[in-house]
Amino acid sequence: MLIQVCLYFYCKFLWRCLKFVMRKLTGRCELQRICYSTKPGAPRTMKIETSLRDSKSKLLQTSVSVHPDAIEKTIDDIMELKKINPDINPQLGISLQACLLQIVGYRNLIADVEKLRREPYDSENPQHEEMLLKLWTFLKPNTPLESRISKQWCEIGFQGDDPKTDFRGMGLLGLYNLQYFAERDATAAQQVLSDSLHPKCRDITKEEISKFSKTEWEKKRMDKAIGYSFAIVGINITDLAYNLLISGALKTHFYNIAPEAPTLSHFQQTFCYLMHEFHKFWIEEDPMDIMEFNRVREKFRKRIIKQLQNPDMALCPHFAASEGLINM
Repeated sequence: MLIQVCLYFYCKFLWRCLKFVMRKLTGRCELQRICYSTKPGAPRTMKIETSLRDSKSKLLQTSVSVHPDAIEKTIDDIMELKKINPDINPQLGISLQACLLQIVGYRNLIADVEKLRREPYDSENPQHEEMLLKLWTFLKPNTPLESRISKQWCEIGFQGDDPKTDFRGMGLLGLYNLQYFAERDATAAQQVLSDSLHPKCRDITKEEISKFSKTEWEKKRMDKAIGYSFAIVGINITDLAYNLLISGALKTHFYNIAPEAPTLSHFQQTFCYLMHEFHKFWIEEDPMDIMEFNRVREKFRKRIIKQLQNPDMALCPHFAASEGLINM
């Protein structure tokens, strides 16, 4: 333990010495070197975030958690601290502002998502009830809901006749995401729902047939790809998206698609993407039964995390709000 502590401080001392030497050689501070040599998006923002967080300056350390309205003032203070003339280096202020908007925005997004997750579904709340009924309408536009408490809810993947009990784990966040998917990506959501209820027949290759006895093959030939409960899986994928967010794994994605602060809409769009991809992944995995759900979900989670380790990764680039990152 003592060796690890000594090694940590030794490396930190060397790093500070290296930064000092680099500034003397280039005439630029670390923030300048990052902004001028690293392309915008996650590669730049994550380096800036690390530099600010690990700085010995209290101003730089706290800059990653300021209020969005204070970002411009914070940048002015940083420029003054680093003795950088904004008239000579105008691009630096623009680049830092873009990075800080993303960094601060990500922290605020976590707070917004956490607030929804902690709010329980309340059947006495008219707004909650309205959202739930809209979810049915979006997913089953041609089928009227006979009553608020009904076995019909099972048709869209809830466990019983009152969906409110299924939202306990993710609170309102689960409902928000499901409604967003059903409303904003209606065609795809209805198709995924249909597939989950009526999975396609499996195609068995000659190689697979050769591995089975005649009795086993006859059984396999009649097997169908296993379906799943759409709404329950949606709440489960909400949990996956939530954990990716709070762990910081989604930083690469959001820093690459949101030119400024990532918002709740960006999070919900990411949920839609994860629903699409999990559905395809489930079909590809072709599980023997629904009891394999946790195994398939964990394998899917690891695949997404691996993708997000690439600093250039954008899970769903078609949701990008702007191409302005190129010039920042």
